[in-house]
Order: sequence, then C-alpha cells, then structure tokens
Amino acid sequence: MTTWQRFTTEAPELASAVRARFEAGTHHVLATLRGDGSPRVSGTEVQFHDAELAFGSMWGAVKARDLQRDPRCALHAHPSDQSMEGGDAKITAHAVEITTEDELDHYRAQTQPPPEPLHLFRLDLREVVFTEVEGQQLAVRLWRPDAGVTLFHRS
Repeated sequence: MTTWQRFTTEAPELASAVRARFEAGTHHVLATLRGDGSPRVSGTEVQFHDAELAFGSMWGAVKARDLQRDPRCALHAHPSDQSMEGGDAKITAHAVEITTEDELDHYRAQTQPPPEPLHLFRLDLREVVFTEVEGQQLAVRLWRPDAGVTLFHRS
C-alpha cells in the first residue's frame, strides 16, 4: 500500500503543496465508479491521520457502496477561487475501507467524533498531480510510486 507518508518521504515539497491545497478548503470532490462503470461525483472531506490520507462517508451512502465494489477513485481538492492561487491538486487512488474496531478507535481518538455509524477509507495512492501557473505556463508535477516526480510545462 502506498501511504501518504511514503509520498511525503519520496516527494516532500510536492506533498507539502498538495496537503496545503487540501487543507485550504473543507469540501472536495470525490469521483467513484458506478456499477455500470460510469463516473459518480460526490462531495467529501479528507483528514490526514498519521501516515494516512483518509475520508469518511455516511453509512450506506452510494459512494461507499461504489468503493466497496470497485476501490478506484479520484480526489480533487476544492480550489478556493478561480485564480489557481496555491495550485490545483488531484489524487488517484484505491480506497481501502477501515473496518477493525482498533483502527476505527484510533481514528476517533484523533478527530472530532463523526456521526456513527460510518464508513472510513484510507487511500492507497497511485498518482498525485499538482498544477500551478508559472509565468505564462502551467507547471504540472506528477508523482507516481517508484517513479518519482515528473515536471511538465504547458503553454
């Protein structure tokens, strides 16, 4: 499993920028796959716990059922405005549901207690993309496990 901590260790500057983007707002966009393979977009909040990036869901919500069936997902940090100040962050991952009481108790101890029951997922990172404006170009930084960071510029 590729944890947030691994990403932070391998690409500390990029991880810091991406985390700042997610912490700049509360509500973000989660994309999951419906049973027929079409996309579903839902709102979500994320939390950084120890080495993990996690999010919860109301019990029985369709996004949780989507992830239980197919863990592939994408998370897009909500931009604070239209200027792209602070950049734009996206994460592609597999969601892994946390189901043991020990792990759920550990989560509860670190956060304001959420309404229960709930589904809780940690992210197994597959790709992180951070885009920002540099001069007259877009700078796109792409990180993948074992591949490091790749920088692209687009005019």
